[in-house]
Amino acid sequence: METPVEKTPPTQQEPDIKRPKMSTTTSDEEPCDPTNTTKKQRYKRRKIAIFFAYCGVGYQGMQKNPGAKTIEGDLEEALFHSGAVPEQDRGNPKRYDWARSARTDKGVSAVGQVVSGRFYIDPPGLVERLNSFLPYQIRIFGYKRVTASYNAKKFCDRRRYVYLLPVFALDPCSHRDRESVLASLGSGKELVKCLDCSERGRKVVGAVGKRSFESKSVDISSNNGDACVTEDVISDNLNSESIRETDGSEHDGIETKSSVLQSDTESHSREEVSIVNVDSSDHDKKESDSTENLKTVDGEKINEEEKRNGFSYGEDEKERFNRILKFYVGSHNFHNFTTRTKAEDPSARRYIISFDASMTINVEGIEFVKCEVVGQSFMLHQIRKMIGLAVAIMRNCAPESILETALQKDVNINVPTAPEVGLYLDECLFASYNKKWKDSHEELSMKDYAKEAEEFKIKHIYSHIASTEHKEGVVALWLHSLNHRNYPDLLVTTTNGLENGDGEENTTS
Repeated sequence: METPVEKTPPTQQEPDIKRPKMSTTTSDEEPCDPTNTTKKQRYKRRKIAIFFAYCGVGYQGMQKNPGAKTIEGDLEEALFHSGAVPEQDRGNPKRYDWARSARTDKGVSAVGQVVSGRFYIDPPGLVERLNSFLPYQIRIFGYKRVTASYNAKKFCDRRRYVYLLPVFALDPCSHRDRESVLASLGSGKELVKCLDCSERGRKVVGAVGKRSFESKSVDISSNNGDACVTEDVISDNLNSESIRETDGSEHDGIETKSSVLQSDTESHSREEVSIVNVDSSDHDKKESDSTENLKTVDGEKINEEEKRNGFSYGEDEKERFNRILKFYVGSHNFHNFTTRTKAEDPSARRYIISFDASMTINVEGIEFVKCEVVGQSFMLHQIRKMIGLAVAIMRNCAPESILETALQKDVNINVPTAPEVGLYLDECLFASYNKKWKDSHEELSMKDYAKEAEEFKIKHIYSHIASTEHKEGVVALWLHSLNHRNYPDLLVTTTNGLENGDGEENTTS
């Protein structure tokens, strides 16, 4: 009997060693070269949230756009040069889980912007390195470690924006329509003329030496019958010709006794032009004190002018403006307050948590109303259009009832868009994330950077808003476009005819 021969198991081959993969967004370590025998410090990628601020002047918005100068483009380059992003990931933000909390428009600034991603935060000093590669108008405040699943956009519960609106914009009779002003010259019922807005395309505050003028009642209305409706921005050439034909006494920007180089001087409550005595200031003493010619004074405080003219942001104005803004609070269809979004699109429905304008601040002599809005998210131009329509109502270019109409899904109307210069992102809020991860991770908020943020806001954002209004009169010029000719939808159809901005009805044949 043959004894069975034991079979030896075949020898198992060792599997081929796989080459290490290139670092991806899910990898925490830098790929190493096995042939490199030189000892090198190896760092790990960390998921962080970066808090920073920027002044939007000169930028085409936050989001990166090929061929355009954007905040995101400059920030990505700074991250690479500071060593936070490796060479192979340069220009490819998906590889390091890039996300932004908010996408601001062209010219819009931010104080509490947040972005997230996986970056090399070692060696220490990342914030200083980043700022060294960024322009002065972009400042990194700091960063905080977050969970691996964190996304700055998805985890942001709400966003708070602020719009600084000059108080004179709420005066129904400041920066009136040009055709009405021109038509009133020499009629004995002259409207106060905003010469610099009309002729030079910018607003320079005017003063009237030591002379005083009697108040004259206003009874000059535009073609649509509304005395407080403003006209479109007319071209400089056409405007200059119209002024010369209407008033031959005007020469080289200096008017005689018949017209006044002063804006914002109508008292809306009494519908009168109130031009009061102006005391000579230190600045006026440097000028010749002529009683025959009117002088324009650069740098005079607009809020002082408003006091002389009888208009201020008092309790009545504050109550009315806040009542208008509260119409936006809640969940509404805002398809009329954006562009390229249809009413049927689910994204047109947005939730506004609060909208308040109770505080005023004075910057470089201009008094601003601080309009603060908090919402889950906002569409393109939404906040600027909400402000634009609210200003139109305050100036009596539209009735308050138009708000209900504008928020209806089956109605399409053209809503005015306020200038972008006064808008900035104040803070991104992460309440749900902070509540869930409070025991293991730092709170995501601007509390730790409050001092730096306030300094940046005053130095760069507030000063830019005020200086732009002083030099270019952006808001003052925009007010000229708030009229029924440019925005016929501001006239709301009623059962008896057309209701104008003063609440009066014009019968139509």
